[in-house]
Amino acid sequence: AMSQQWDVGRALALSGLFRLLQGAGRACAAPFLTLYLRHLGLAAPLVGAVAGAKHLAAALWAPLCSRCPRGRSKRRVLVAGSLLGSAGASLLLPLIPPAGGAAGQRDCNGSRLLGDRPAAATAPGLGTSTSGVLSISDSKINGYSDGPSGWATSGEAVNWETGEPEMPAPYRPPLPGLEKETSSLGSAVTDLADNAEKSLYATESNNVSLFKTTPPAVGAAYVSGNLSEYWKGTQDVSFEAVQNIFQDKEHQIFLMVLGAVVLWELLATSLEWTVDESLYEYLDFVDATDRYGKLWVWSYLGASVGACGIAILVDQLNCFFSSTISRLAVHFYGYALLITLSLFVSVFLPIHVLKRTDRVNRTAKALVLLWSDGRAILYAITVFLSGAAGSAVQNFLFWQMEDRGSRELYMGLSVAVGLLAEILLYFFKGKLLRTLSSSKIVAVSLSLLAVQLLCYSFLWTVWSVLLIQILSAFSSGALWWVVNATVDDIATPGMERSLHAVLQSLCYGGGASVGSFAGGFVVKYFGLAVLYRACCVCLVLWLFLLLIVQSKLPRQKKINYSRLLAADSSDMSDSDEETERDWLVKAMKDESFN
Repeated sequence: AMSQQWDVGRALALSGLFRLLQGAGRACAAPFLTLYLRHLGLAAPLVGAVAGAKHLAAALWAPLCSRCPRGRSKRRVLVAGSLLGSAGASLLLPLIPPAGGAAGQRDCNGSRLLGDRPAAATAPGLGTSTSGVLSISDSKINGYSDGPSGWATSGEAVNWETGEPEMPAPYRPPLPGLEKETSSLGSAVTDLADNAEKSLYATESNNVSLFKTTPPAVGAAYVSGNLSEYWKGTQDVSFEAVQNIFQDKEHQIFLMVLGAVVLWELLATSLEWTVDESLYEYLDFVDATDRYGKLWVWSYLGASVGACGIAILVDQLNCFFSSTISRLAVHFYGYALLITLSLFVSVFLPIHVLKRTDRVNRTAKALVLLWSDGRAILYAITVFLSGAAGSAVQNFLFWQMEDRGSRELYMGLSVAVGLLAEILLYFFKGKLLRTLSSSKIVAVSLSLLAVQLLCYSFLWTVWSVLLIQILSAFSSGALWWVVNATVDDIATPGMERSLHAVLQSLCYGGGASVGSFAGGFVVKYFGLAVLYRACCVCLVLWLFLLLIVQSKLPRQKKINYSRLLAADSSDMSDSDEETERDWLVKAMKDESFN
């Protein structure tokens, strides 16, 4: 018994260290990914598409991971391969060249930018997006208006007198109230844009002339010949349009980034699932699964240290490593380094594979259980909406902070503050669950999440983000306490983890992917402030609807364990039944969810 207890402690210590390194590695790169994509020159809709595909890939791939190899040696090979593969996939991103020819101009202050950037970056072209901390005229020259209220597309021909696009494009015009640009560089770029516009119109007129060929009225042969030429011209124009899309530098970068990010996420998901499942099966074998639920604290601690540490390091570096690699690439180098270190720890991780004879689709069974309970359905919709709203903060908050002149240190601290606040609130979990009912906790969590989004839309200073992030303890942590407790009530034996996985996929997969896809377009056409306020309004409306519907549902009683008493009631005497009934009444009075 003593050796078995020592093995459990050793397994938990190794698992905690592994989670610490994994959390630190993920925090080095994942929160800063969308910021890096912005520096590559991708517009907000493309950045949202990459983030949405990342979340969607993880949600769809997780159920398929249950078919991973069952042998110990095969699982160790899978873990090692996933670690090395995810590290390699992350290192593909710094190799992708930026759209404007020079990367990382936004992340430097004015003095460092002028002193450190290469000569190729000193004269930005039409396709180059400049830093929001430079003068307003510099950003206006490139047709790229920084600020939380929206971004225009780089390279757009803009009439600087009126602030409106010269061509009827669906892009948002620059921010109102900007100063008129009178520099010679601005005039030269404007003339260049006019010439490009005229050339575009000339090309379009030549293409349109193919469609204006009038077939002769005499002779069906002539008509047939002209029709064949017409369809041939149409196909040529369609092929050229598709070809132009793939030849566009921004779309090429988008496709390369999308492939690298999706591959990275698939490998990371396989790794996390395999390690977690192996550890849980080992603890289940030694009857110590109650100690599994606190390992997430190590992931949060590692993420807090990793986000702050990499931010401090990046702030101390020069703006560029080369003409195409900015200092933001250090985020991915840090991730690869920490993942490589966790590879050595993974060699000693406990792996125990249970022999299962059932081939039941647990995901489908979990969905059936969720659908059978009214409160579970309401909480599933709640986590979906919270995931969609949270993706707005996760994807574009650092954009807004950068436009406010923030250093990366504040960005890393914002990540750490939110995670540490959840850890601190966890120590008061029992008291809160006994004091407040589940419906009240959900209402407070949604309300605080809506307040967070509203505050972000009126962000006044950079340091205020740290205060707003403290609310994440309740808006995220406490919400999942209630959701997990409700899931445990409706779960049949052996289905708890499957139900938790489905709900997490709904939040971090379905909700976050939908929010990312939609958020990118909202940022482009309406601005970040509108995105945050729209998410806030949606959460408030759902909160009212949730309270109304929840009040109509019948009161739920947690009596899962009473079924066991009822099954053995025939073997009990009258005195034993009275004793057990008294115990059951006392236990139900102490329950937090009635």
